Amino acid sequence: MTMYQLLEQTAKKYPDNVFIVREGIKFKDFPELVKARATSLAALGVKQNDTVGILSHNIMEFPLTLFAIWYLGARALLLDTNLTPFEYDNMANLTDTKLIIAEKSFFYKTTGFKFYDIETKDSKTDPKLAPATIASKDIATLSFTSGSTGIPKIVPLTHFNLTECAASLQDMSDYIKPGDIVYGFLPMYHVFGFAVELLATLHYGAGTLLQPTVNPTEILEDFKKFQPQIIPAVPRVFEIFRNKIIDGMKKKKIWWLARFILRFGSFFKKIGLGGLVRKIQDPVLAVFGGKATLLIAGGASTKPEVENFYLRLGLAFIQGYGLTETVGPICISKPEKYRLPYSVGAPIINNECEVRDKDEEGIGILWMRGRQVFDGYLNNPEANAEVFDERGFFNTGDMVSMDKNGEIHFHSRKKQIIVLDSGKNVYPDELEAMYLEIPGVKNVAVFEHTVKNKTVSYGVFQIEPGMTLNRLANAITEKNKKIASYKWVIHFAITTNDLPLTSTQKIKHHVVRERLINGEYPEKKEI
Repeated sequence: MTMYQLLEQTAKKYPDNVFIVREGIKFKDFPELVKARATSLAALGVKQNDTVGILSHNIMEFPLTLFAIWYLGARALLLDTNLTPFEYDNMANLTDTKLIIAEKSFFYKTTGFKFYDIETKDSKTDPKLAPATIASKDIATLSFTSGSTGIPKIVPLTHFNLTECAASLQDMSDYIKPGDIVYGFLPMYHVFGFAVELLATLHYGAGTLLQPTVNPTEILEDFKKFQPQIIPAVPRVFEIFRNKIIDGMKKKKIWWLARFILRFGSFFKKIGLGGLVRKIQDPVLAVFGGKATLLIAGGASTKPEVENFYLRLGLAFIQGYGLTETVGPICISKPEKYRLPYSVGAPIINNECEVRDKDEEGIGILWMRGRQVFDGYLNNPEANAEVFDERGFFNTGDMVSMDKNGEIHFHSRKKQIIVLDSGKNVYPDELEAMYLEIPGVKNVAVFEHTVKNKTVSYGVFQIEPGMTLNRLANAITEKNKKIASYKWVIHFAITTNDLPLTSTQKIKHHVVRERLINGEYPEKKEI
């Protein structure tokens, strides 16, 4: 099956269910809109096997354009809205992208490709234009996981990968029902948002309520007006909501009582005092519109106290684990089971895992294989040789353990990935390659660090004699202009000593961080 065929299947099964909630577009009407958009793109010269970029916030035209690209048998390059023109030019060049369909606010002068306004109204459908004949193993999307400014790691996901992910989300059938509304403020260019706001809704005949901003006022108005049942977000968002709710109760001087009632809610219900529990739960749940039943967290680990807060409110809470290479959620927890901290459940349907090279505590590297796992990075045989074994298992690089029930417990992230509080990923190798271009810098280590209770990208620079903190700060600032602001290194230290290296001359990032913590790099600065 291809993604367009999945859309047609859902439209036949749930014709009158609303798919695009804000605009009130039903499943049965969406394919005709797709054909009209495909007619417009064909007139621009888009044809089978072309790569077409999408650069947009979460608006109705995003999924519309996506399906039109697939209708024509082309592939979609999903572009992060937080990057720079330098990065977009490089990414388009590396993927041979001739056209980027974007919101007008992203247009800029470039000779690398053409822009097309994603909000352009489509004319009538060409009745002679039929869906392209493509195979399920053809590429549907391209995503950069790193290297937008350097050596690329481009993940091609096939129609097979995407439709299989949609099917495997059947594991959440106890919590998502046809006609439910999934709140969509996770960016659709990111695999987490893509999976829950598009693939899950197609599988279940549910609606997606797309929200292009992260404005709290607009989000709360959406909750009140549309009353979504399913709310996916990065853990940091759930933590912010929790803290604001608790702060509000503290101002009213009722938090001590609410905390007690919520903590022993099950007991109160057993002795016939369920109404007392609901008096605390209902006003809080009203913040989410009053009909919320399921929260889905992904992109980072959720703090146990945050998850427990929502569970005591009577909400189901699912923690997912996945990567771009696995179409996002390839492991999900079971809300009806007591979840130990940092457990992400077991692999979902048609996927499997192994934990290898375990230490004495049973912690090892997670390897995964299955229908959701991609086939390899685009045009990068060296990287593919490093991450795939002869049996087709993919090395996630993440450190996990597995309990007797086959559930995965997450312990630490990939060595070379920094996950910010927002859930965004930062790739140290990309930044290190860029900063090494600075004259006077001999080597640099970029790694995850905590500054003022905030996760940041921290740099330790090995410098040549004559380089100063201020000169380096100015040079780093100039380099930062080439990349998205969330990637910037603004906290750094310098040293004239060699940075610790492995036998293969790779930096030992964990050792550098330990030395920083131990005060061995006293010359520090914040830009």
